[in-house]
Amino acid sequence: MSFANAELLPATAGWFRPLTGRDPYNKKAVEDASKAALARYDVLEKHLTNNTFLVGERITLADIFAGSLCSRGFQFVLGKAWRQSNPALTRWYETVVNQPVYKAVVESPIFVEEALKNVAPKKEEAAKPAPKAAPEPEAEEKPPAPKPKHPLESLPKPSMILDDWKRKYSNEETREVALPWFWEHYNPEEYSLWRVDYKYNEELKLAFMSNNLIGGFFARLEASRKWVFGACSVYGVNHDNIIQGAFVIRGQNATHAFDVAPDWESYSFTKLDASKPEDKKFVEDQWAWDTSIVANGKTYEHSDGKVCK
Repeated sequence: MSFANAELLPATAGWFRPLTGRDPYNKKAVEDASKAALARYDVLEKHLTNNTFLVGERITLADIFAGSLCSRGFQFVLGKAWRQSNPALTRWYETVVNQPVYKAVVESPIFVEEALKNVAPKKEEAAKPAPKAAPEPEAEEKPPAPKPKHPLESLPKPSMILDDWKRKYSNEETREVALPWFWEHYNPEEYSLWRVDYKYNEELKLAFMSNNLIGGFFARLEASRKWVFGACSVYGVNHDNIIQGAFVIRGQNATHAFDVAPDWESYSFTKLDASKPEDKKFVEDQWAWDTSIVANGKTYEHSDGKVCK
């Protein structure tokens, strides 16, 4: 699971996202990402040539998790010719996507016939000068406004500038100075608060690996960094730890903020209400890193964490 999340997913995303217009296209970067992704798929092909599944002889959560992270590859860049050359990996992926638990979420997975390629925009031919005509008293049409590159770019300027809060959090004592400043300036009509929980805590092992998982998720949120702030922490010890955190985002739609990260669906997002004392306390505890939490009736001490700012 760690290999799929930290190695396979970033390389695949760097390959297909520029080809689908999600990220700016850079030929060398895409070529490097494709080489890296294919090398990692080759690792899986060799493993699955001698093994039915990733672990043991029965399908496990590792197969479902890794298969879901391969889905964009099969949808956009792993064409028919590649699949014929990699029968073991293709066989395994087709088995995973036909499991009832997978089909309940993705009923009809897409298999691309031919890998996407970059298509440069066509240059428009210069229009031939038209003969001059007598001017007519017509009102000039205003050019259409450019479409926003990110869904959150279309929102009006807020009263609280998020960069001001990020500087306050970084440079001041959290509970004594930063958090009072935040609540004084926070406007729930402009921003929203979200609880973040990792869905697969039972699969977590070493605490430092769990923290690296958070770091990878935050790195893939780069396209939304202007509009979000948050912290996620690892609570517990090796072989018994969980990931939990809190975010403030611009606007009210978590999808717009988090779906830039291909692995965002590995987390659940619950909207919080700052007028409720328990929700306000949750945010403060998650950003202060100075208290334990209780989950499933068990107390977990704070171990490590990362801040997305």
